[in-house]
Amino acid sequence: MSTTPEHVAVTDVPLSPVIAEVVKNRADPYTLYRHYRETDPMNRADPGIWTFTRYHDILTVLRDDRFSVDPRNVTAFDEVRASSGEEDSFIQNAAGRVLLFTDPPDHTRLRTLVNKAFTPRTVERLRAHITELVGGILDDVAGGGEMDVIEDLAYPLPALVICELMGVPTSDRDMFRGWSGEVAPVLDPWTSKEVLDNAVGTLAKFLFYFMDLVQKRRDDPQDDLVSALLAAEEQDDKLTDEQLLALCILVFIAGHETTQNLIGNGLLALLRHPDQLRKLRENPSLTKDAVEELLRYDSPVQLTGRSPTTDIEIADVTIPKGDQIILLLGAGNRDPAVFEDPDRLDITRAKTSVLSFGAGAHFCLGAGLARLEGAIVFNELLARFPGLELAIDEPEYRETLTLRGLKSLPVRL
Repeated sequence: MSTTPEHVAVTDVPLSPVIAEVVKNRADPYTLYRHYRETDPMNRADPGIWTFTRYHDILTVLRDDRFSVDPRNVTAFDEVRASSGEEDSFIQNAAGRVLLFTDPPDHTRLRTLVNKAFTPRTVERLRAHITELVGGILDDVAGGGEMDVIEDLAYPLPALVICELMGVPTSDRDMFRGWSGEVAPVLDPWTSKEVLDNAVGTLAKFLFYFMDLVQKRRDDPQDDLVSALLAAEEQDDKLTDEQLLALCILVFIAGHETTQNLIGNGLLALLRHPDQLRKLRENPSLTKDAVEELLRYDSPVQLTGRSPTTDIEIADVTIPKGDQIILLLGAGNRDPAVFEDPDRLDITRAKTSVLSFGAGAHFCLGAGLARLEGAIVFNELLARFPGLELAIDEPEYRETLTLRGLKSLPVRL
């Protein structure tokens, strides 16, 4: 996508030139990542916007609590708000209410409330049910000889699972699909005002939906996450209505977007590397390691942001308080200082923690569920369809940058 007027920053504040180039090279950003990692790994642009591409620099920031996720701690925040012409802007409203943009101790308290639904034991109990869901989906498409992996499997599976966890009727699944796609660009550092306005309008739909669901669970509690959050609220955990609704929206969107992209990106990588596909099919015990390698090779989440709350030195460079740092997780996952021959897919690669789910206090709480769903899908697909192959040469990626995923992935069974 070119940086034409309809695809520019939503404010007049300049953005990182690295991000501008990544936008134009969305189909394959990894060559660009390599260039900056080798020539300018801590790129700085005015007004105080940094782009990090090395694994250890990124990990250092993610693990250091002195780096904030709250956009209000960015020096340029007031400029962003002023240039939007909206004193009560979306960014201003979101900051401090959404888990993604909240620092400890508030983040710790909010995360603890949600984390109970995603403990390793809780996730493992879902294995049999997820396997059953995958089997049913594959039964439905088996007779057709082909399928769109995104449309038929990668979206509906995690959406079904998160609907059940939250107590959202599965009949509403398809309605939420369009909504989630419209909200996802909010996470990008580069979008159009038209897209942003549309996303804000869609967030209002989410709010009204979950306001209704929350009221239903107040009247009639069930064995689901919304009811559990309400129970915590009743125990004087000081969860405001705004925080409750923001948590519901975040968990629902994050609960299927990342998994959808893991399945699509991962299967595409396997189909483009038949030696690795064959190795996994012949030895399903490699699936857990394969999922980690697929997360590394083409991460479903490509970047995240932080801002130092005090001057901090990293790799002998001082990052001033209030500067904005864009951490290119996808670049760090291809750092040759950590991963030997990083542009090669190798499902037997020696394991090093990948950056795809972040690290530190904001490590993705749904990572275990996403990994489990991905592992089950890859196992079931390869076992059921030994002749699985791509039905298109160049699948098209979605226009979002932070969340990297395919629009569709047609395959022949």
